[in-house]
Amino acid sequence: MQNWDDLRLFFHIAESGGLSAAARETGASPATLGRRMLALEEALGLQLFVRSRNGYELTPAGQGLLARVKPMAAAARSLDQWLDAAGNRPAVRISAGTATAAFMADHFTELWRPEDPFRITFCTTEVRLDIAHREVEIGIRNSPPTSGNLASKPLQTLRFAPFRARHMADPVSAGWVAVDEAHAMHPAARWVLRQPVQVTAWASSVATMHDLVRGCAGIGVMPCFVGDADPRLTRAGALIDELTERQHLVTHNDDRHRPEIREVCRRISTLFARHAPLLAGERPIGLAGAGPEA
Repeated sequence: MQNWDDLRLFFHIAESGGLSAAARETGASPATLGRRMLALEEALGLQLFVRSRNGYELTPAGQGLLARVKPMAAAARSLDQWLDAAGNRPAVRISAGTATAAFMADHFTELWRPEDPFRITFCTTEVRLDIAHREVEIGIRNSPPTSGNLASKPLQTLRFAPFRARHMADPVSAGWVAVDEAHAMHPAARWVLRQPVQVTAWASSVATMHDLVRGCAGIGVMPCFVGDADPRLTRAGALIDELTERQHLVTHNDDRHRPEIREVCRRISTLFARHAPLLAGERPIGLAGAGPEA
């Protein structure tokens, strides 16, 4: 019998028509979703999608599978709602940017277990949600709080670099991919806008920028824990020292001793500590040495 988790991911990709939108729904990174769908197709012996730059389009076999998975997805949602109501499991809401949320989603089993008396909700956004007014319980921030009744604990150092697709046909003359000015919330996104480079493609989110870079649209700046972990990418230049930052785990001071919040914070700290070299840019898959140096 096929694993329901793979079918659940298939359902979200089929419904949304692409990896980026499905990533926002499931909390898994686009790279993880792509790998899982390839494994599902291999296990079933069927081609479920036609993949293109415009997204994932269902084949006839994919349409047939979707028709059978839809009732299962509806039943699963109903069951989850019933279990949450019956068990009264409190939600621990975590606010993080898209890249950090994808990193945590890839390691979700280190943050939550089925026997936990709580559930985790990812609130993925580049806009800071208000912890002081309890919009979320935990925030992953690139600076400590300066106001409000908030507690903060430093996590690990993050470093950033320019990346390009490993198999780009002409990396020497490659343009750049950037997050547009209206959505450039993070210093790394704003850094690109200040550079005298030719931007060949724009994105409204970090996740889409990552997809565009993987699709050979150009060079993009991203955290090393994203770019160095993606086998389809390679660095297109040196680490950008001025973008180096320390992440902080922020909670409401009155809530930080709640058992479920304390435990999730402990697990997040452990996860980030275990991957400190990757976060600090010390684990590149490979250095192409091509493209503009940053």
